[in-house]
Amino acid sequence: MQAWRVHRNGEPSEVMRLDDVDRPEPGEGQLLLKVRAANINFPDALLCRGQYQVTPPLPFTPGVEICAETEDGRRVIANPALPYGGLAEYAVADAAAVLPAPEALDDAEAAALHIGYQTGWFGLHRRAQLKEGETLLVHAAAGGVGSAAVQLGKAAGATVIGVVGGPEKAAVARELGCDTVIDRRCDDIVAAVKDATGGRGADVVYDPVGGDAYTKSAKCVAFEGRILVVGFASGTIPSPALNHALVKNYSIVGLHWGLYNHKDPRSVLRCHETLTEYAAKGLIKPLVSERVALGDAAGAVQRVADGNTTGRLVVVPEGAAA
Repeated sequence: MQAWRVHRNGEPSEVMRLDDVDRPEPGEGQLLLKVRAANINFPDALLCRGQYQVTPPLPFTPGVEICAETEDGRRVIANPALPYGGLAEYAVADAAAVLPAPEALDDAEAAALHIGYQTGWFGLHRRAQLKEGETLLVHAAAGGVGSAAVQLGKAAGATVIGVVGGPEKAAVARELGCDTVIDRRCDDIVAAVKDATGGRGADVVYDPVGGDAYTKSAKCVAFEGRILVVGFASGTIPSPALNHALVKNYSIVGLHWGLYNHKDPRSVLRCHETLTEYAAKGLIKPLVSERVALGDAAGAVQRVADGNTTGRLVVVPEGAAA
């Protein structure tokens, strides 16, 4: 089979190589899966760079999220067990973590559901306790993670303000359903949020960016608001001023969704059932901006790493359904 493999750490476009290899052998409690679609996530770039919290032995195949087919013909979604990731024709996953793919979503959409929407649901509902009628501020609203949060926020009955970079991404954010869109390249984020909320600020801030996005969030979060720290795509990890949080009465809430798989796996299954219902009702639908051939995967991972994409880029192996 063909599989992209990383033989040394560095930029994805430089270190990913398409190799002809044997199909992986699943271990005890694992399944061999035929990949139907593989969603590209920012962690795939971090894996290539050797900067992710998990460091598989070299060489390894990146690709942490797939829609696949089991040997008995079931259509499923899964997070592959590294080093046999999803940017290949076949992958391996732990059987206990394999979930049925929602019928309402095609293969590419199903591949892009699990990580982004589980992160969004746990972040907004379990950690930030988003309530109907509240205002949700989403940074990088046109990206893969942000677009999921926008849809989930609207499904929860929140007013959603999306922050994006550039007119193309602003148009995408409006199509996703954002009530207000702020272009960080030309708008004053703090002033725009306060203007949209009558001066009170955002009740919940969804921040997968860090850096300056966090700094601006702290200046426009509402009384008893919650800043949800999801990631640091900017590359800059902020150092919050806790005295400011004290004086302004807001909470800084962290989310590492992967911990739920170990600490409370049943909640992950319940969340998947909820997301499947949402998909069937049309409340959520992963924004797949491009379907990419397997041979073009390295370039696609690099584009995600560089932040030059909207929505999701999904790799579809030749001969697989899209």
